[in-house]
Amino acid sequence: MSFRISVSGAAAEAVRSTVPALVADLVASGITAQDASLWGPEAEAEAAKRLGWTEAVAISRPLVPQIEALREELEAAGVDHIVLAGMGGSSLAPEVITRTTGVDLTVLDSTEPGQVRAALADRLETSALVVSSKSGSTVETDSQRRAYEQAFRDAGIDPATRIIVVTDPGSPLDESARAAGYRVFNADPEVGGRYSALTAFGLVPSGLAGVDISEVLDEAETIELSLAIDSPENPGLVLGAAIAATVPLRDKLGIIADGTHIVGLPDWAEQLIAESTGKNGTGLLPVVLDVDAPELGEDLADLQIVRIVDDAGDEIFGRDHSGEIRVSGTLGAQLLVWEYATVVAGRLLGINPFDQPDVESAKIAARGLLDARPEPTPAAFVEQGIEVRGTPEVIGASSDLASAIDVLLEELPADGYLSIQAYVDRVAHPELERLRGLLAARAGRPVTFGWGPRFLHSTGQFHKGGPAVGAFLQITQKPAEDLAIPDRPFTFGQLIAAQASGDASVLAEHGRPVLTLTLADPSAGAATLFDVVA
Repeated sequence: MSFRISVSGAAAEAVRSTVPALVADLVASGITAQDASLWGPEAEAEAAKRLGWTEAVAISRPLVPQIEALREELEAAGVDHIVLAGMGGSSLAPEVITRTTGVDLTVLDSTEPGQVRAALADRLETSALVVSSKSGSTVETDSQRRAYEQAFRDAGIDPATRIIVVTDPGSPLDESARAAGYRVFNADPEVGGRYSALTAFGLVPSGLAGVDISEVLDEAETIELSLAIDSPENPGLVLGAAIAATVPLRDKLGIIADGTHIVGLPDWAEQLIAESTGKNGTGLLPVVLDVDAPELGEDLADLQIVRIVDDAGDEIFGRDHSGEIRVSGTLGAQLLVWEYATVVAGRLLGINPFDQPDVESAKIAARGLLDARPEPTPAAFVEQGIEVRGTPEVIGASSDLASAIDVLLEELPADGYLSIQAYVDRVAHPELERLRGLLAARAGRPVTFGWGPRFLHSTGQFHKGGPAVGAFLQITQKPAEDLAIPDRPFTFGQLIAAQASGDASVLAEHGRPVLTLTLADPSAGAATLFDVVA
C-alpha cells in the first residue's frame, strides 16, 4: 500500500471510538463527492467552493505535458534555475516536493531585503521566476515579482521570457500577467491555498525545476480509492480521528520525521493543520520536532507524537508504539491523506477547515503601518545591540534581556506553547532555529519556530484564532542594506518591519504576551541569544 498508519494509546482509543460513526455518516464518500454540508450550515457556503482538491489528480493530469513542454523550452533557452515567489502553501508544497526528489528550487518566501537581494544575485542570467498567488494580490509575491522584472530588464532580459505566473482565473495577477505577455497557469479556483499541493501551485514550480510530477500524481492516485471508501481502514478517517478525537484532546501534535525519505513534510503539514483548525478558540497546533528532541519528553498530557517513518508496521492497530501515531507512505499519498485527515479533524472539532478568519487582521495592520509610516516604538532598553520591546506584562517586569525572556516564559500557562517568529534572512541565518530546542528545554512546553513573514499565511491563523495559550517571541533584524520595490512607495525593509509590527499589535489586541527583539547584527545577536537562553 502507498500509505500505512499504526496507532496506539490514546490515539488508538480515539480511532476505535470515533471512526465507526464517521463510517456510518458516510464522511469519506461525502468528502470525495464534495458534500459541503459535512461541516455544518455555517461552513457550507465556504466548503462548497473549497473541495476541488479531492479531484486534483484528475484535474492536474492535463497540466503535466504543458509543464514539461515549457521546461524543455526554458532549457533550450539556457534557463536551468527556477525561483519560486510564493507564500504559505504555495511555497511549502513545492519545497517538500523538490527537496524530497533532490531537485534544485530556490524558494523566495520572504520580504527580508538581504534574502531578496541574494536571490536576485543568484544565477539571474539563467533563471526563470514562478510567481504563485491564488488571490493575485499577495503583497509579498507582488513585491518579489516587481524586483525580478526590474532585475531582468537591467540585465537586458525580456521579463516575458522568464516569468511564469500561477494564479486563479480572473484574479488581478491573471489579468496583468496576460497583458504583459507572461505565461500563465490557472489553478482550480475551488481549491484553497493550503490544499493546493497537487494542483498547479505545487506542480508548476516543481515540474519546471525538474521533478517527475507524473510520478507524484501516480503516488496520490494509488490512495484515492482507499480515501473514498467508508471503511474503518480508511487512512484519512483513521488519521483524522487519531489527531482530533483523543479524550481529553491532545491538541499539540509533535510531528517528527524519523528516517523517512520525504524531506520537509512536517513543515508542510504544520501550515495545513494549523491554518485549517486554529479558530473559534480551538484547534490543533503542530510542533515540528527533531528526531531525538530530548528537550520535550513524551509525558506531556496534551502532546500527541506523530512519527513519519518509512515503515509504519504491518497492521493499522498493530504493534505498540508507546502512544504514538506512526505514518509512512509515498510523497503523493502522504499529501492527499493529510488533506483528507485535516478536513476530518475539522468535522470532529466542529470548525470550518476551509476559512482563515484571523489571517487578514495582520495584513490589515501591516497595510495601515505602511500607509501611516509612524516612527518605531522606542525600545524599552537595548542590550548588546539588541533592542527590546514587548507587551506591558512582559516589559514591565523586565530589567534586562535575560529577565525579559524569563518573564515571557512565565506567561505560559500549564497548557501553553511558545511561538518563535524570526523575521530574519533564513538563508543567511538558519542557526536561529536552534533557539526552538533551547527554549523548549527551558520552558518544558511545546515551542514552534516560524520564519516571518511566511508563517503569517499559515500558522498565523492559529496564533490569533486558536486557544489563547500562546506566548510569542519575535526576532527581527535591521537590514544592513535596504532594497527598493519598483513602483512602490515603500521598501522591502519597511514592508517586513510593518508585517512584524502589525502582527505583534494584533497579537497584543488578542491578549497574547509578545516579546520583540530587534538585532542590529543578526550573527552577533544570535550568539548573544544562545548565551542568554542556554
